Amino acid sequence: MPPEGTVGTVSPKFERFDEPIVLQSGARLDAYQLAYETYGTLNSARSNAVLVCHALNASHHVAGVYADDPDNVGWWDNLIGPGKPLDTNRFFVVGVNNIGGCHGSTGPASINPATGSQWGADFPMVTVEDWVEAQSRLATRLGIRRFAAVMGGSLGAMQALQWTISQPQRIGHAIVIAAAPKLSTQNIAFNEVARQAITTDPDFHGGNFYSHGVVPRRGLRIARMIGHITYLSDDAMAEKFGRELREGVYKFNFDVEFQIESYLRYQADKFAERFDANTYLRITKALDYFDPAAAHGGHLSAALKQASAGFLVASFTSDWRFSPARSREIVKALLDNGLDASYAEINAPHGHDAFLMDDPRYHNVIRAYFNNIAL
Repeated sequence: MPPEGTVGTVSPKFERFDEPIVLQSGARLDAYQLAYETYGTLNSARSNAVLVCHALNASHHVAGVYADDPDNVGWWDNLIGPGKPLDTNRFFVVGVNNIGGCHGSTGPASINPATGSQWGADFPMVTVEDWVEAQSRLATRLGIRRFAAVMGGSLGAMQALQWTISQPQRIGHAIVIAAAPKLSTQNIAFNEVARQAITTDPDFHGGNFYSHGVVPRRGLRIARMIGHITYLSDDAMAEKFGRELREGVYKFNFDVEFQIESYLRYQADKFAERFDANTYLRITKALDYFDPAAAHGGHLSAALKQASAGFLVASFTSDWRFSPARSREIVKALLDNGLDASYAEINAPHGHDAFLMDDPRYHNVIRAYFNNIAL
């Protein structure tokens, strides 16, 4: 038995699909692989499965640790496990690395069977709709006809929302956290600056840097710094770092002087070592493209007309990237359709990253909602 409150040691699994998938772009993958992890036990009725969708920088490694890398804790481990808000004593939890990813699923760094070399720049663009289709196929392989719930934060929440549109009969509940029904112009701008940092790095080589034996590390570092700043609130950064100097005095040069500079560079270095630049480009574009209302004259209510799931929508007061007002847009569209929707607006100081934090008020909302899901 794993220690109390944790799923313990876990291992990734891999599923290969030889059935072609036609992407929203019109491109086609004749075969692909999905990396995933599961926690808990699927009940005999196969009614207790919960899909957890990951955000931009995350993966299928949602909870637990790896035997060969005990420091690599699942990104939502504080929320998922025995006795936790998403209780694996009751639910069977599935985490999937999406197509186009860089953590075991088919993506730009994978081998293109047509050429025998890595896909690189030739890997097609992917969308939230494509991910939902691939996740649905994995669910079928696992014998899951219907998810009790699909859950995610940020880009993961957009996937949960898309599930209720693309696969309304296969989802009982959608937990949509720190989300928006589409990106604001400012958010698209942030993504473009990050992409420009990568594509203008001399080591990018048009996306085919693998064959040159290099990584566009400088561009990735800047992209991560830009992103990380937007995930935090001003108050959170001020409380954690203030204007504290590393050595207590100005050095009058461009080396690291402030603690916040040290922190951003450390996070950037870690990210550049583990994340693929081509994946980053494609995931940020998937964020930009997500707009389910676009096919309905800009009316989100019309886009959600086929939805039948119950909803929990949660936002955080200090999240200036996906503000509570954007979550309330989703809630209004749900209520317009007479859907069962609960909304929680949590007063938290952490900015967009609040959905990853161990905040008791937030976790109690999630716990209460899952406790009321009938299996």
